[in-house]
Amino acid sequence: MATQSEAALESKLINKLADGGYQRVQINDETELKSNFKAQLEKFNHIQLTDKEFNQILIHLEGGTVFDKAKKLRDRYELKRESGPVKYISFLNKKDWCKNIFQVTNQVTLRKKYENRYDVTILINGLPLVQIELKKRGVELKRAFNQINRYHRHSFKGLFNYVQIFVISNGVNTKYYANNKDLSFKYSFYWKDKDNHNISNLDEFADIFLEKCHLSKMIARYIVLNETDKALMVLRAYQYYAVEAILDKALNTKQNGYVWHTTGSGKTLTSFKVSQILEGEEGVDKIIFVVDRKDLDYQTTKEFNSFCDGAVDGTDNTKSLLKQLSGSNKLIITTIQKLTRAVDRHDIKLKDVKDKKIILMFDECHRSQFGEMHKKITGFFTNLQYFGFTGTPIFAVNSNKKRTTRDIFGEKLHTYVIKDAIHDQNVLGFCVEYLGTYKNKAVIDIEVEDIDRKEVMESDLRLEKIVEYIINNHDKKTYNREFNAIFAVSSVNVLKKYYDLFKSKDHDLKIATIFSYDDNEEIKGEKHSREKLDEYIKDYNELFGTNFSTETFDQYYVDVAKRSKDKQIDILIVVNMFLTGFDNKFLNTLYVDKNLKYHTLVQAYSRTNRLLNEKKKQGNIVCFRNLKKFTDDAIRLYSDEDAAEVVLMKTYDEYVKDFNEVLVQLFELTPDVYDVDELPSEVEKKLFVQIFRELLRLITRLYIFTEFDFEDLDIPEQAFEDFKSKYLDIYEEVNTPTGVEKTSVLDDIDFEIELIRRDDINVTYILTLLKELDYNSPSFEKDKEFIIGTMEKSRELRSKVQLIEQFIDNNIPQIENKDHIEENFEIFLEKEKEKAIDTLIKEEKLNDDLARDIISEYEFSGKMQNNLIKESFSDIMGLKERRSKLKTIKEYIMNLVDKFSW
Repeated sequence: MATQSEAALESKLINKLADGGYQRVQINDETELKSNFKAQLEKFNHIQLTDKEFNQILIHLEGGTVFDKAKKLRDRYELKRESGPVKYISFLNKKDWCKNIFQVTNQVTLRKKYENRYDVTILINGLPLVQIELKKRGVELKRAFNQINRYHRHSFKGLFNYVQIFVISNGVNTKYYANNKDLSFKYSFYWKDKDNHNISNLDEFADIFLEKCHLSKMIARYIVLNETDKALMVLRAYQYYAVEAILDKALNTKQNGYVWHTTGSGKTLTSFKVSQILEGEEGVDKIIFVVDRKDLDYQTTKEFNSFCDGAVDGTDNTKSLLKQLSGSNKLIITTIQKLTRAVDRHDIKLKDVKDKKIILMFDECHRSQFGEMHKKITGFFTNLQYFGFTGTPIFAVNSNKKRTTRDIFGEKLHTYVIKDAIHDQNVLGFCVEYLGTYKNKAVIDIEVEDIDRKEVMESDLRLEKIVEYIINNHDKKTYNREFNAIFAVSSVNVLKKYYDLFKSKDHDLKIATIFSYDDNEEIKGEKHSREKLDEYIKDYNELFGTNFSTETFDQYYVDVAKRSKDKQIDILIVVNMFLTGFDNKFLNTLYVDKNLKYHTLVQAYSRTNRLLNEKKKQGNIVCFRNLKKFTDDAIRLYSDEDAAEVVLMKTYDEYVKDFNEVLVQLFELTPDVYDVDELPSEVEKKLFVQIFRELLRLITRLYIFTEFDFEDLDIPEQAFEDFKSKYLDIYEEVNTPTGVEKTSVLDDIDFEIELIRRDDINVTYILTLLKELDYNSPSFEKDKEFIIGTMEKSRELRSKVQLIEQFIDNNIPQIENKDHIEENFEIFLEKEKEKAIDTLIKEEKLNDDLARDIISEYEFSGKMQNNLIKESFSDIMGLKERRSKLKTIKEYIMNLVDKFSW
């Protein structure tokens, strides 16, 4: 059966949307777009606009960035009418979503720097608010994403800058994301059902996500305008379901509840959106967002205000909290400690608030609120509901005989566990090494078997060996300090030993520490812990030119957090602080020399698993104690029995062993790379593909280990690359059309060609390498050779080698600003493509317009009409000659489109 073309996919989608109530309209260009917008705006606002009045509206809508326009979309415009009173013009119904006007069009053509033709556009009240880009089945989804990136640079303008959501699909995979200047494929999402199953098929996605009322609701309610980054943020499916579930409970019942969303999955955004919606509800008097510590009070206030400027005024002290509770502020952020003091000591001042409808939102419902503070708060307010968010709920097994999350908060309203988040690439998995217990490449002689023997665990010799290990391996773990680390230790006394050991060694690591102390502690050493912390803060002041002390502990805490996030601190040594609630995307390594279990373990590990870039493949956990059983138990508790292989990778040595065992099978079948050519039958070729495919899977795993070395494998790197070439040859042999129908056992195999391509070996990766090329560097030729070699090994990029080589030789030396590489490459590509088309037309003597139409149609639909090609011939020729010429031209066009499709 023939593969469904892009044109067929587009036609089917438009028919489905039309069946769902969208009005189908034909809009060819910008003029027709504006004309249709005027008609829909008049209908939506129940008004007739003069041309002058409509022009006023267009001028208002034209100015500003995509972010500015997103604000205008949600505001009303005060139109000064030519006759009569002022009229407020609305562009979007934000409350009654279904009462907007829905249309769909396709193939709108716009021109700015270049001309582009857009696949499917959804118009709401005449404005293009959703843009859908399609690729035929079998084409990777990222190509549609890259195409939208090109639109941003080349042709998006005017009303198309009001697009709020992009949708990309190849029929079987469908994702959505918000419109922003800096687009990243990492931040495109699958829609899901309530049980977190992906809705990836385009038909099903259209039925659910693109359903008129739901789509309008997503735009009106579930896009957040981030004031700090000036960016649009669209909620992911699991965030949407959590918000909807809390709203249902808060507005329709008296019940409480909690949301279990794994650490790092964006709980702050979810909680903000709930709070913002509740703030607009007349039946709710106050929403109090309760955090556990002063730093989170500051951090959450900052994040909430980034989502909506001035949304909330964090309380500095109990007095200001009392003022806000008694005043008109509906949304308040405070700590549990301040709220407890307010209700405990100032109940008379709060008598007017006591009986009002209060909703408490707890940022992390496994922390302090299990104690007396929670009782005092919930016992004071008479008309109270409370909801909690947690990445690690307390269950009976890890409750230490105290109350569980369910006991306190009631029903679990939505779940999104760590296994789901890693599968969706919303957070990273963990690479856990247990040094001293399990033999490892970087093994160090540390005695850890008897973890109950305190004198062994805290011996100077053991601690010194750990410090030496960290100094020697830190750069490897953090990609030469592109990332940083936290070192979690068992006690303040051990922390002091570690800090002093680091200070005594010869290294250039920037070490900082912070810990709490007891004013009445029993002094076991020469100095009180507070005195030692003052010493360490003095070192910090000298390092960074600050002026902190234990007298200004809170300010010191905030500064440490900020410098850690800015990569100014290489290793932060802590006991408990910063192991929960601290988000630092540059943190990729956690060194652990303390016992962790259940929620404390998952919380600590999760400091390392925030997404950032291609180099940050996983969170590195380096355990100097045998925490394997605790790790496995925690993963089982917070995912499920089968989650360990998703959340935790095997050790490096285990993967090496697996690879070499499969390699034995390869050598039994083909002892030498040239033996692949001599495989006598397709059955044996199939076996070769299956074995080598498994090696590709394993080496993809091995690449992410910082200690990966080809020397550990029982095959030289060059030999492996040679086998890879043979694998590609067989793949191309199977997938190249010959015109002869035949059945092959190889047709049944999934070659998993993406294992060769890998996510980072693509056009974006090559452009990144081009930006790093320095024409004046001694390594220029070697770097160029690496780029060309990388492309030749990629089936996707092989046909483009000549283009890149030409661009490097002729263009790179003249480009001074590397930030302009991509733009220059686009211009180069357009020129070369134009030359290739001109060459075809001249050499084959074709009709210019017809030839260009044929190429354009093939780019879009994947089809070429033989009659049109023959019609483009200028010369008169015989039947045999016409057939030969037809075949030549078709091959030329296919190769041309493949070569210039980026």
